[in-house]
Formats: sequence, structure tokens, C-alpha cells
Amino acid sequence: MHGEQHEQQPQRRIDGDGHDVRAGEPAPVPGVAGAGEQLVGAVSFSDYPPAAKKLPRVGSYNRLDLEAILALKPDLIVAWQSGNPMEQVERLQTMGVPVYHSEPRRFDDISTTLERLAVLAGTEAVGQGAADSLRSGMDSLRQRYAEAAPVTVFYQVWEEPLMTVNNAHLISEAIEICGGVNVFGELAALAPKISREAVLAKDPEVIIAGGMGEDDPSWLEPWKQFASLRAVQSGNLFFVAPSTLQRPTPQMLAGTRTLCSHLDTVRARD
Repeated sequence: MHGEQHEQQPQRRIDGDGHDVRAGEPAPVPGVAGAGEQLVGAVSFSDYPPAAKKLPRVGSYNRLDLEAILALKPDLIVAWQSGNPMEQVERLQTMGVPVYHSEPRRFDDISTTLERLAVLAGTEAVGQGAADSLRSGMDSLRQRYAEAAPVTVFYQVWEEPLMTVNNAHLISEAIEICGGVNVFGELAALAPKISREAVLAKDPEVIIAGGMGEDDPSWLEPWKQFASLRAVQSGNLFFVAPSTLQRPTPQMLAGTRTLCSHLDTVRARD
């Protein structure tokens, strides 16, 4: 959300075309698009860019504090359509607050969101620079790994319940760019719940996990008891900081580079 700027610049608005920003990310993407100084509030756990940590909290991604939001008198609300409670978002719209919906499913969607939010904030140059940097970085990785030997991957996005992602998810695009194959990519749900038995049946060459913190690979420990898994036998259990691969921001370029490096390690061990 950005605060009232009527005197500094005209309000401008662009249709979000139904794309939505992911889980609790109203602060990160506008911040990277150059609108950080205009942000007046964010949901809990919004911590990127660093300035977002200081913003007033207006609820969580799945339960908004409407009174707190309205008290901040925002000109615009950035919402996550498939994650934020739509009945609350629609109520804000009926009260006359413009809402930008965005949920990137491909990396280019992140770049497009950066460009559009930069236009809304009047920070086109900053947003365009961030968008171009993300596009060029991802294109470079695609070219580098276009002929890489495929590696089967299980990506663990949550521990309890055990969850992964399908091929429609941004994380799967990162896996694909690095020459990986998501063993659960064909499942219908975007972030399906699975069993450990299902992972054993797929027997991936590598297991990659996020975690509860930026330096917490503890989700990988339980897999070590399954000695029959190829990933365990080869020591191919890797951690990627969740903020770099589980949030739709330009930080995903760094997370994808880390992921590609892990898959290079797997190939080198074969």
C-alpha cells in the first residue's frame, strides 16, 4: 500500500489483468519498484526490502485488519488474489479504495508487475531497471543450462503438512531453468500436500528444501533416515533460503542461481 501523494504526483492506475502478488508480499514488490517511501503498511512477515520491517502491520496475509488499513488512508492496496481473503478485499473496494491484484506465475510476470507498480508510483525508471535486471539474469541462466543433463528434483516447500509445488508454480520454473525435473510437477494443486511414501516412490536424485528461517536446513534432517533414497545415498540434500525462492520478488534470481549450483553439484557427483 502506498500513502496519499496527491500533492506530489497524480494518481495513476493500471489494470492488474488478474495477476496477483503472492502470500503477504504487498511490501516487497512495490518497494523494489521504487515505491518504498510511499508504503504506509504491510501484512505480517513482510521484511523485504529491509525498510518494510518498520511498516505498521495491518493483519496477516489471510486475515486483514480493515480498520487499520482504512486508518492509513492508502491510495492503493496491492492484494494477493489467491491468498488474501477476497471478501475483505472486495469490501475495501466497495469503500472506494483502489486495489491492484497480482499473482505472478512466471518470472516475466514479476517483471511486468514491477513495471506496472512503478508506473502507479511514478517511479518508472527504478521499476524498469529492476524488471530488466531480472529478465536478463533469468535469460542468462536459461542459456547456460539449456543443454544441461536433467536432474529429478523434489522441492519441499513446507514440513507439516509435507508440501511441494506443481509445474504451474514459480519455483518449478526455477527448477526447469536449471535443467531440473519436478517429480511432482504434474499434480493438479499449485502447492499440493503429499506423503513421505510418495517421495520414496518418486525417488528423486535431489531433495531441496526451504525452511522456517533464512539459515535453517532442519527440514532436510528427517530424510536422512530413508537410506534407500538416491538423494540420501549421494548426499544430495540441499537448502535454499526461503526468501530467495519462495517469494515472488527479484530475489528469486539469487535463489535460482543457488538452485542451479546445487544441481551442478548433483551432476558432478554422477
